[in-house]
Amino acid sequence: MAQQASTTPPALPAPLPAIPDARDVAYPGVITLDVDATNLAQHIFAVKETIPVAQAGPMTLFFPEWLPGNHGPVGPIAQLAGIEITANGQRVQWVRDTLHPFAYHVVVPAGATTLDITLQHLSPTTGNQGRITMTPEMLNIQWEKMLLYPAGHWSRNITVQPTVKFPAGWQFGTALEPDSKAGDVQTFKPVNLEVLIDSPVFAGVHYRQIDLDPGGRSPVRANIVADKADSLNATDEQIQILRNLVAQMDRLYGARHFDHYDFLIAMTDKLGGIGLEHHRSSENSVDPAFFTGWDTHLSDRDLLSHEMNHSWDGKWRRPADQYVPNFNSPLQNSLLWVYEGQTQYYGQVIAARSGLLSKQQAMDALAMTAATFDTRVGREWRAMQDTTNDPIISQRQPKGWLSWQRDEDYYSEGQLIWLDVDTTIREKTGGRKSLDDFARAFYGVQDGSYTPAPYTFEDVVAALNGVVANDWATFLRTRLDADGPEARAPLDGLARGGWRLAYSDKPTDYMKTLYAELKRNDFTYSLGFQTGEGNRIRSVQWNGLAFKSGLAAGMEIVAVNGQAASAERLTDAVTAAKDPSTPVTLIVKDDEQYRTVVFDYHDGLRYPRLERIPGTPDRLGDILTPRRR
Repeated sequence: MAQQASTTPPALPAPLPAIPDARDVAYPGVITLDVDATNLAQHIFAVKETIPVAQAGPMTLFFPEWLPGNHGPVGPIAQLAGIEITANGQRVQWVRDTLHPFAYHVVVPAGATTLDITLQHLSPTTGNQGRITMTPEMLNIQWEKMLLYPAGHWSRNITVQPTVKFPAGWQFGTALEPDSKAGDVQTFKPVNLEVLIDSPVFAGVHYRQIDLDPGGRSPVRANIVADKADSLNATDEQIQILRNLVAQMDRLYGARHFDHYDFLIAMTDKLGGIGLEHHRSSENSVDPAFFTGWDTHLSDRDLLSHEMNHSWDGKWRRPADQYVPNFNSPLQNSLLWVYEGQTQYYGQVIAARSGLLSKQQAMDALAMTAATFDTRVGREWRAMQDTTNDPIISQRQPKGWLSWQRDEDYYSEGQLIWLDVDTTIREKTGGRKSLDDFARAFYGVQDGSYTPAPYTFEDVVAALNGVVANDWATFLRTRLDADGPEARAPLDGLARGGWRLAYSDKPTDYMKTLYAELKRNDFTYSLGFQTGEGNRIRSVQWNGLAFKSGLAAGMEIVAVNGQAASAERLTDAVTAAKDPSTPVTLIVKDDEQYRTVVFDYHDGLRYPRLERIPGTPDRLGDILTPRRR
């Protein structure tokens, strides 16, 4: 029997009215939304909003709760403050709905034609409060965090005209189209609420725009803000790589479902991190040395390709269970292994095809992914399909036992499944067809259409069968739903691609560079843990040696074989322990407790890499090769 709320009315001044169902009819009038984004010191966005009203009586306003791209009910309502509503100059009392706390009930007084609202969006001032969206050098306007909207309507039927007052002299990037400008006050053309929330703004004192498709059929631009002006200094070669990205996307899909596309890029270690897709833009935060430290900074290399891919996969074609009336209608995430998993696949493939990653770097990254999921023991009790619920269950909070709990594995395990699909198509067709044919048939149609096209599992299966006949439903479900002691990671695509997962006593150049950047040291495949800065344990492999020795994330290694701990000494100790008579002895600090842990381990260091399978077609190499047309 379904659980029900208490039938006892809440102890409020008046009964709460019902929240109206969303109707697919136009909301009368145009909402105006004015944001003052000049209070940089205190990180406060001051907002004035005017909502037309057609009649007196009860009305419900929503604060957006279910956020696209976040895949969950994560609207930061705690950062909304100072709500004051007036009509005809008189204060209008609001009451929060006790069952749906993102809903505010008001009574529109007789004779009123508008509700005038003032409020503040309080950007976090420190990282422990949430994602920082305003710094002295840049800001990120995400409209869903600083507005209320009328319940009872589809978002696409509510029209809003936004205006922003920027700090003096700042420049900005957005998918919104400018309407008029007065000094530092920029008014944008009216759009529907769905488009508005899908069109964030990056602005900053250090700004550069780069044309990524000169003379192309529709503008594609990189709008870059930075903590320091020097970060904007891209070389001609780096600019060409970004242009290659656009060209390779076109060669993959053929059609464009945008009239212009704007990368919003923040080169920063002050603004909160983000990688978030939109239909005609994307929000991307990268290291300040993205350009200037190109050879030593790899962690953000496939971010731009991943987020742009979503313009086709996730935004134009979107899962049918995510196609909902408004931002307070619950999302279902059962197809995130397509939305995110296939995008993870093509994000790295296009990164290699464009030059954001070399072919070898892409293969080394794939080896790391394969090793991670080959040892993802949480598959014993939890299928990958179930991890599509994680954005709702755990809302991207850190987990202490990731290899056992699992967390949003539809991204990278999904990537492995799509490699499996791609190589299967290539094998069955003798190399005449590939997943690229599916991509063009599924996403590369209706050129110029911006209207979302929802899809189902059955649509995916039918499109795959349109490329090559196979029992794709069983193929996919077998991999998505695999759990239990005998379940294994979906690594068949590697072997069919001509490669296999192997281990060496030295990390690949890619892994070595990446982990130097991230300040990580990986002993997962030997001692069963990974460390970060200060020799603190970041993760422990469930049922691995460290786990069986009682170690956990957060503990600190203070000594290795009687000497002060360091990553180098730990590496040397594991190597020395290849002598069966030599153990690895650690002193570990857990809060105020110290203890000695002895590892009877003698197999040396183990780092993942891919190894060629002799006599097999190199399908993986072909997948990563740039397309010429």
